[in-house]
Amino acid sequence: MHAYMTAAPAARLARVPVLVAGRRSLGFFKKDNRVVLALERVATRWTDFLVANASAIADEVRREEGVPAAKIAVIPNGMQPTEFEPAEPADVVSLLPVVLCIANLTAHKGHRYLLEACAALSRRGSPCTLLLIGDGPERAGLQEMADRLEIDARFLGARADVSGFLTRADVVVLPSLYEGSSNAVMEAMAAGRPVVATSVGGTPELVEGRGVLVPPVDPAALAEGIHQLLSDPDAAAALGRAAREWAMANLTADVMVDRYVALYRQLLARRSGV
Repeated sequence: MHAYMTAAPAARLARVPVLVAGRRSLGFFKKDNRVVLALERVATRWTDFLVANASAIADEVRREEGVPAAKIAVIPNGMQPTEFEPAEPADVVSLLPVVLCIANLTAHKGHRYLLEACAALSRRGSPCTLLLIGDGPERAGLQEMADRLEIDARFLGARADVSGFLTRADVVVLPSLYEGSSNAVMEAMAAGRPVVATSVGGTPELVEGRGVLVPPVDPAALAEGIHQLLSDPDAAAALGRAAREWAMANLTADVMVDRYVALYRQLLARRSGV
């Protein structure tokens, strides 16, 4: 349950002049929960304006809740300057290309399809070392699967020092079945790494034209996308540079703050009739 479900009525009781709420995830968690959906719709009616961090999320809010387009805007997440600073490569011993995935080990992140894709690459004579950063309930099953497939998959657990691993990676992959706006993809772009990701949720808004998009639940397509980048380092580097340049122009904290300030000023001016 989102905080604004209770914050909206509280703000109205406190006579807050303008109430803005954020939408930062797709609504899969509430599709089968009519109570949560009903509460959210009531809170939305008490809210002056909504801000989504991806067009895919804004589209779902308009479609599922009947929110008019004039009541919602899209402002992407912003990253701190440190995300763009070069980092020393992590000490990963491998003679193979390194593929990195940063995601919680939960079913909807699609790790099983990534393991199958890596096995397919091995069968076609293009093995890789797969680094998995993150933890979760799927870990034991994924480790058993990696052993069975006889691939070099290294489970590094949840950790905060991801920048060095991004620098070390030849390709960063996000195989999610559904996604809102992926911070992992944004971090890879800021580091200038080439990305292969499934075309779900807000990911195409980040990656299209600056990385490789593949269908979800498709290990063969995932393997082909990874192979495409590993087999052409120059093209992969060009995509990484394009991703970093776009992120620096669109995904910094300063850009995000400027967009929010402009929106707040507009809403306050509208409220005061200026």
